[in-house]
Amino acid sequence: MAFTLRAAEGRDAAALNALERTCFGDNEDSFSPSQLKYLVTKANAQTRLIIDDDGELMGYGTLLFRRDEKKARLYSFCLHPDVRGQGLGQRLLLALEAVALTRGCDSIYLEVRADNRAAISLYRRMGYEVLHWMEDYYHDGCAAWKMIRALGDSLDTTS
Repeated sequence: MAFTLRAAEGRDAAALNALERTCFGDNEDSFSPSQLKYLVTKANAQTRLIIDDDGELMGYGTLLFRRDEKKARLYSFCLHPDVRGQGLGQRLLLALEAVALTRGCDSIYLEVRADNRAAISLYRRMGYEVLHWMEDYYHDGCAAWKMIRALGDSLDTTS
């Protein structure tokens, strides 16, 4: 199956919400449809989507930007469970890093659940380094790692 990447639009809010619920469940850490629409249409943000051949949303990532700051924040990132392990996470992350570079950013930082081993492994493979531990970061009490990657660094993702 082939997948395409594209920028998100306001009309994608319902599909984003459905994927968000599939990936993260229905909890305080999940975005509402109105929050997702705001992120896509009004916030100082960029969202990229992974769409399958049938037009179904299979993944997304959102970067937030602040004025006068050269760091982007990877605010949300998820892949549908059915497509994990196919290299799409790396492809999406590379696309988001390219967006950050075009916006003049020199790094991307993120927070990741301490119990999300697959995501932590992806971020490490992609050159993200741990900055620090954040206890009780999520609503359910789960801790998080804060990670960062300097953009423009050469990266060997074959290992």
